[in-house]
Amino acid sequence: MFDRTTDPDDALLSVLARAGAEAIRAEAEAVLPQLGEVEVIRSRTGLVMLPMRDPVQGTEFHLGEVLVAEAHVRLPEHGVEGYGMVTGRDLERAMAMAVLDAGLQAGVEAARIRAFADAQRAAQQAEDHETLRRIEATRVDMETF
Repeated sequence: MFDRTTDPDDALLSVLARAGAEAIRAEAEAVLPQLGEVEVIRSRTGLVMLPMRDPVQGTEFHLGEVLVAEAHVRLPEHGVEGYGMVTGRDLERAMAMAVLDAGLQAGVEAARIRAFADAQRAAQQAEDHETLRRIEATRVDMETF
């Protein structure tokens, strides 16, 4: 029902979607001059269904709707498109993500974009680890009572 891909660029988009708004905007602004003309195909907000997996039965279902901002751009000089979608209504953040995706697809500043994504991934993993550590500290083993 829900595609679980292992494509590294899809994983990169997941990292960019979680990147901080100011950081991703600054990175897009730095890359933008090298991209040439950027054609905006779509920039909008909307609702998407949130997929979840039942941990007991393993079945997938839709939990509800989530507000998202979506951007789709094209680089006519390079013949590529970029896409960005983030939770909330921050269209500038979605556009920055789409610009970075297009730059990556075009091979323009690709090393810089990957380095940015790697730094964001490391920060996100550290944040996730800290969150899980705090959650684990609250776990109660009922068998010890």
